[in-house]
Amino acid sequence: MTTFKLRKQTTMGLLLLLSTLFTHAQAQNASMPPAYSIPTIDLSEEIHRQVIIDREKGQYLGHPTTCLLEDGKTMLCVYPKGHGRGAIVYKRSSDGGKTWSERLNTPASWASSKEVPTLHRVIDANGTKRIIMWSGLYPARMAVSENDGFTWSELKPAGDWGGIVVMGYVAPIQKKPGHYMAMFHDDGRFFKAGGKRAATMTLYQTFSNDGGLKWSQPKRIYANDQIHLCEPGMVRSPDGKQMAVLLRENRRRRNSHVIFSSDEAESWSKPRELPASLTGDRHTGVYAPDGRLFISFRDTTLKSPTKGDWVAWVGTYDDRSEQSRGSIPGEING
Repeated sequence: MTTFKLRKQTTMGLLLLLSTLFTHAQAQNASMPPAYSIPTIDLSEEIHRQVIIDREKGQYLGHPTTCLLEDGKTMLCVYPKGHGRGAIVYKRSSDGGKTWSERLNTPASWASSKEVPTLHRVIDANGTKRIIMWSGLYPARMAVSENDGFTWSELKPAGDWGGIVVMGYVAPIQKKPGHYMAMFHDDGRFFKAGGKRAATMTLYQTFSNDGGLKWSQPKRIYANDQIHLCEPGMVRSPDGKQMAVLLRENRRRRNSHVIFSSDEAESWSKPRELPASLTGDRHTGVYAPDGRLFISFRDTTLKSPTKGDWVAWVGTYDDRSEQSRGSIPGEING
């Protein structure tokens, strides 16, 4: 077993873990260990891997979300001018993120964003490509680009509802061109006007059948007042038949959890607790060319030397023959 882990630095880093992803997810009533013992390698000094996208003296800049276009080079990036909320800053890269434009002009309403913006590529049943940008709280609002991010609409309400971190992800529904599913969470304050904080955290999902322009009234899929599961991030199984949604545990009492669907989000399994090595916030996963998963997130493992750092995990979706919590885990963070 091998792991790579960066020590805390002033720059963002990643956690690399080569292991099996969901083999050891536990049922909700069976707690997983709060720490992991995998070895680590510190890569924080390898500054040639680091790119500064933006910097402003005295101003917090964080919570970026990116959208890589089909050419593999054009990348869009948005982030709030503030911690979790503030005017949206927008930049563009034409070389896969190695260099970045200056801050680009944005529609006036983007300055009124109340939360972290998220970017998503969507394609309708006729093959028309768009990029949508969500901005959360109440009401959830959305902007649309019809030309790969060169121009954008104003932010407009998606409906008479809202939530936190809208959307955690937007996923296409298989065998239904132009159909998408998205998921977010709320604690009672933002789902409707005049909401108040509740003891329960609720996960919601919503569907689009027109390529992401209109979205259904959100449906509650899970709620609990003992563990607060939120900030969903979805990956598919290698054969595409199963959805797995990784979830932050916001009360910081348990590890992160995962839920599964094998019927294109029509139903979901009960939450299962994940190993400590996958415990964190805002899981975002993609498959590497060799078929392994790369999942990045903020490390919030209950017992971790890099708690609070940004990390990434690399491994297989599932390997039933592997009976340990990692075959070749690794962590890089900063």
